[in-house]
Amino acid sequence: PNIGYGSGKKTKYRSPTGFYKFLVRSPADLEMLLMHNEKYAIEIAHSIGAKKRKEIIARADQLRLQVTNRFARMRAEENE
Repeated sequence: PNIGYGSGKKTKYRSPTGFYKFLVRSPADLEMLLMHNEKYAIEIAHSIGAKKRKEIIARADQLRLQVTNRFARMRAEENE
């Protein structure tokens, strides 16, 4: 049995930007990452609508969290 092509233990499960992914389904999920904004980047779940996405992105900006799919489902509807 030879050693495979796996990642190193220190960098396993990290994205190329150096963050761990954290799946968010509601704005309340962001409160868990209050002190870990330099370690985790959030990814908004695919089933979340545009209205809730705006709330999550606004709260993530306040907490200085990086959002991996920030522009998903955000069309040019901001002409209100």
